[in-house]
Amino acid sequence: MSLHKVAIIGSGNWGSAIAKIVGENAQKHSDLFDRQVRMWVFEEQVDGRNLTDIINEKHENVKYLPGVKLPENVIAIPDLIEACQGADLLVFVLPHQFVHRVCTDLKGKLGKNARAISLIKGLAFHDNNISLFTDEIQNTLNVPTAALSGANIADEVAQEMFGETTIGSQTYEEDGELWFKLFNTPYFQVTVIADSVSVQICGALKNVIAVGAGLCDGLNDSPSQRCRYGNNTKAAVIRRGLLEMRKFGKSFFGGVRTETFFQSCGVADLITTCLGGRNRKVSEAFVNSGKSIEELEKEMLNGQKLQGTTTAKEVHEFLKARNMTEDFPLMTTVYRIIYDGEPPETIVRDI
Repeated sequence: MSLHKVAIIGSGNWGSAIAKIVGENAQKHSDLFDRQVRMWVFEEQVDGRNLTDIINEKHENVKYLPGVKLPENVIAIPDLIEACQGADLLVFVLPHQFVHRVCTDLKGKLGKNARAISLIKGLAFHDNNISLFTDEIQNTLNVPTAALSGANIADEVAQEMFGETTIGSQTYEEDGELWFKLFNTPYFQVTVIADSVSVQICGALKNVIAVGAGLCDGLNDSPSQRCRYGNNTKAAVIRRGLLEMRKFGKSFFGGVRTETFFQSCGVADLITTCLGGRNRKVSEAFVNSGKSIEELEKEMLNGQKLQGTTTAKEVHEFLKARNMTEDFPLMTTVYRIIYDGEPPETIVRDI
């Protein structure tokens, strides 16, 4: 049996953290995977040098995951087609706004036995319609596509702090063990299930709820607030957010299973994102800074992108087109605070 060749499409904070795991497992399971793991890197200049050259020399993504060594078998490639040439396992881990272009560029260039997995935490919105990124990848490239999502703050995973994740695969019986061996480690424990739809719903919408949690933290820091906002407040936002996430999935997608929301991709990811992570951090600063969310993103994230605010806007447009904004009061309120200038304290008053 020929060895499976892996290509990682994306090299940001999370992409680099997952490259560490995949690189190590490619060496560990040498009877199953080709040793070399190619990672597509969008070329940038860092201190006058190509980022790919720095990664391949230092085995470290000095811009997006500084201080963490990548396995030497992870090779940074600036050309997408070259990075994916001959690969039959494609790991998509890039900002969701680039998925369509990347899939279009790869169309017709993959082997017939290729399969993919999406680590993208978002939903695809086109003309006020909504779809899953596994569907977009699968339909464009004609490859079966699984999804991975969980309580996985990238820096903690890279530092080998214990955590769990969930893989949803519609081809669970054929590919479940393969994906398990590619990603599972003693510190990054994988559960494989058949419900890829709910895995993605959770991964996308929890970022919107995390923006709400960050607004609560910002209100708690503000001396001008007459009402206090503490851990009880955030717990209420998390609970209501989980209910809205489940309701959204049940309302607009088939095959959603309630039990999936109690996997790492569901309640665990929601909690950790509301306690830490970029969406919570930037929205906390939004309350008292007087700056727009776009300004704060540029100042605080070193080139990374917020998913929660973008998804909040897309979800709102989707719901508005169906006259259903009032059915999802928490997500609607998050949108109105960020984009319509509503006072931050409406995060609890209007839900």
